[in-house]
Amino acid sequence: MTNPLPPCPKCDSVYTYQDGDQLICPECGYEWSANAAAESEDKLVVRDANGNLLADGDHVTLIKDLKVKGSSSVLKVGTKIKINRLVDGDHDIDCKIEGFGAMMLKSEFVKKA
Repeated sequence: MTNPLPPCPKCDSVYTYQDGDQLICPECGYEWSANAAAESEDKLVVRDANGNLLADGDHVTLIKDLKVKGSSSVLKVGTKIKINRLVDGDHDIDCKIEGFGAMMLKSEFVKKA
């Protein structure tokens, strides 16, 4: 039988148990709110072209050349990018590209560096 409670956010232990409004990990002793666990499931999940989870502050690289709309410049394969934040929408990465500036990209065109 599998545990219906979420795994521990600190050590990923699957042996969590509930005590009132708190969830407790018996392996590392970490305690967190059951309400916070339910809210964290609603977080935005963005994956790169290889299926890796992306987070704010991650560094990624482009996997193909991208034409920049409204400009004659092209972003080349392998360009390093720092993710400022992940947003909900068609273009889900708000980032800064060195030598170019701020822009929004689709996660399907990047891989985690």
